[in-house]
Amino acid sequence: MTMRAAVLYGKEDVRIEHVPVPKLQPGDLLVRVSAALTCGTDVKVFRRGYHARMIVPPALFGHEFAGVVEIGNARFQKGQRVVAANSAPCGKCFFCGHDQPNLCADLLFNNGAYAEFIRIPARIVEKNTYEIPSHSSFQDAALIEPLACALKGVDDSGARAGDTVVVIGLGPLGMLLIKCAKLRGARVIALGRRAEQVERAVRMGADAGVFEKPLEEIRALTDGRGADVAIEAVGTPETWRLAVELLRPGGTVNFFGGPPSGTHVELDTNRLHYSELTCKASFHHTPAHVKRALELIGGGRISAREFVQRERTLEELPAVLRELALQNGPLKTAIVP
Repeated sequence: MTMRAAVLYGKEDVRIEHVPVPKLQPGDLLVRVSAALTCGTDVKVFRRGYHARMIVPPALFGHEFAGVVEIGNARFQKGQRVVAANSAPCGKCFFCGHDQPNLCADLLFNNGAYAEFIRIPARIVEKNTYEIPSHSSFQDAALIEPLACALKGVDDSGARAGDTVVVIGLGPLGMLLIKCAKLRGARVIALGRRAEQVERAVRMGADAGVFEKPLEEIRALTDGRGADVAIEAVGTPETWRLAVELLRPGGTVNFFGGPPSGTHVELDTNRLHYSELTCKASFHHTPAHVKRALELIGGGRISAREFVQRERTLEELPAVLRELALQNGPLKTAIVP
């Protein structure tokens, strides 16, 4: 038995092919994909041709999805609406024992959402798979993975109610970071490269937007001090440096965006020391953040309607990725196999 699926072969090389339906091991699930969402990580992988930790070509592609159980197990029955995160920690290693499951030495990743069916490995079934609330759509549920990353990013930043938080980078994750910071009661300034990005961020909840002269404008918006928290969601050396420059003395930067391998950044050590700046970084998510994300979506606090502006077929995915790689198009596209 075969299915249609997207296969990543390398840099900007994704093909829709007929491949075997995944074989299951004990405890696995087979899920018929109802909606798979594009994301910034997939676009980055498409442009680079690989992701050192998550996917090595040739490989099935895509990781944000929700669907219906086709072949169940002891926990989930055929016909149930489910959503699964794209990873699960082992629960046994040093990092899991130190409450850092996102850094698990044996973190199991799963790809293959851009397909008619996807296999959910038993460990992910056990630790990071959930029934979708009856009132939530498949697209809503598919948003839990990036939302979980954004929740962790804001948690790691230590943002509190009343803080001024600058979010640098206004792609899908930047917008989710804005939403999560607002849920904590922060005042959020959106920093993007284009006026239309900033305008969209303000429509989606940011208190102010900046794109021309970030240092001058953000100081003007903070009585000359700078931001309490800066979250960098671009992943370039230039924006990492800018994030540090935007902080007030005693502020915190979260290097949320992941630069390419081998990248190095020079920072002003004098300023880091004498201004007592805190530098953090956030990678991925944890099962606890995935659960919180599903609760927020189930409670109607965050909806895919704000992020997903169009639907496309599986056959159209390569064209969609090429368009997104040029930074055109909506925040997210729902791929409906």
